[in-house]
Amino acid sequence: MDINFPLVLVVLTFATGLIWLLDILVLRKRRNPRAESASEAAADDESEAGKEPYLVELSRSFFPVLAIVLVLRSFLVEPFQIPSGSMLPTLEVGDFILVNKFAYGLRLPVAGTKILSVDDPQRGDVMVFRYPDDGTTNYIKRVVGVPGDRIRYQDHELFVNGEKVEAQFVARMPPVELLREKLGDDEHMIYRTMGRSGNGGEGQWSVGEGQYFVMGDNRDNSNDSRYWGMVPDDMVVGKAFAIWMHWQSLTSLPSFDRVGSID
Repeated sequence: MDINFPLVLVVLTFATGLIWLLDILVLRKRRNPRAESASEAAADDESEAGKEPYLVELSRSFFPVLAIVLVLRSFLVEPFQIPSGSMLPTLEVGDFILVNKFAYGLRLPVAGTKILSVDDPQRGDVMVFRYPDDGTTNYIKRVVGVPGDRIRYQDHELFVNGEKVEAQFVARMPPVELLREKLGDDEHMIYRTMGRSGNGGEGQWSVGEGQYFVMGDNRDNSNDSRYWGMVPDDMVVGKAFAIWMHWQSLTSLPSFDRVGSID
């Protein structure tokens, strides 16, 4: 069973903050009736009943830390780990990335409701979003189509609004070819499987208002909008902007040779 970490974080922050506040307003005075007079005798002769309960002490210690983590993770930057090869060669399995939560506006934690608009996803952005079919699993793909666009994918070629997206051959690395794709002002690398034929996600789509069409850079090995449709705006999480560590598995050592910005 997947753990909803944002929900757990919100609940823990609220619970510890409530306990700490309740102690300040009510419980502390009950433990020490002489606290209001602030007498020196009460400070020097503290009874067992006046001691701070363990739960209150724990809440007082953890609430500031949890609150800071909640604010940073919900509104500024959130870390993610890449679990699959759908974004190769841009992102590898085991890459730890940072996602700018502020790039597309402020959203409430857990609910995802936008409370402040900043900017909209642009073609070429590497975007993290919640999988539309379940609303909880985080996916990462590249934005190919924005509201109003017409997308066509045929014979391994991508067309946006009737214009072919240029993809320049770079190298052959069986079983894939490496190409440099220019999507608007953005340039990035993609993989295309050599000799693959048939209906590999071919079709035509129109991107509606408040929706985005996304594809993986590993074009023939990506579960994306070609198969399950558009990403609604309320499922957007943020813009991936940097790799800060690579850690393939628990049996390997972390490395930092891939640290850098995400194209």
